[in-house]
Amino acid sequence: MTMQNDYLENTFGLGGKCALITGSSQGIGFALALGLARAGAAVVLNGRNETKVQHARDEILAVLPNASVHALCFDVTDHEAARKAVDNFELSEGPIDILVNNAGMQHRSPLEDFPAERFEALLRTNVSSVFNVGQAVARYMIGRGRGKIINICSVQTALARPGIAPYTATKGAVANLTKGMATDWAKHGLQCNAIAPGYFETPLNAALVADPEFTSWLQKRTPAGRWGKVEELVGACIFLSSDASSFVNGHVLFVDGAISASL
Repeated sequence: MTMQNDYLENTFGLGGKCALITGSSQGIGFALALGLARAGAAVVLNGRNETKVQHARDEILAVLPNASVHALCFDVTDHEAARKAVDNFELSEGPIDILVNNAGMQHRSPLEDFPAERFEALLRTNVSSVFNVGQAVARYMIGRGRGKIINICSVQTALARPGIAPYTATKGAVANLTKGMATDWAKHGLQCNAIAPGYFETPLNAALVADPEFTSWLQKRTPAGRWGKVEELVGACIFLSSDASSFVNGHVLFVDGAISASL
């Protein structure tokens, strides 16, 4: 049993690793941060609202008093701010071994009426942020010859629904940027992959969760017959963060109750 435990720890364990998770004060980002901390990683929480980020840090420490939890507040849509924040953390605290690009936003509107400023905001938040933080962290990972980058896509990476065409476009872009990262950086020892969640109970989906008609449609449309729970994304994130995925690169892992596999 000891040999088996050692194998699992060496393959899937994250002890001694440090993970930066963007947009991690709530929702999917917070669940992934807590999950990675439980797997042994030091975690770096990120958001623009310092109060919310500190509250998230306190929540993790209440569950895991011995965890190493940092707060790093910066705007992921600001290229220079992202670079400076990563530079300062690497200099003062040490290497970032794992990056989870989770920050994102949604706006729903018929495409013919979609506000141009909201479209631009979606591009900055959902796509530019992945480039900004990914580049800032990857420069250090390349120098060390190792690193894990996990970008959060969506079931809308492959599918569309009325009223969210720009969001769908941004998540398709994140999937292709992930493939580009892997193509450029695999030779430097980085593994760059993505997770595509289906429909999960999150603050971003609060209006849909509260809509009985939509929930009924989703339960019928999804082979699993239900909303996902954010904790169900943690296993995929640990796998892609660990040595277990050492030859997995440029892959988009759908965690969606089979909604993308069925008609």
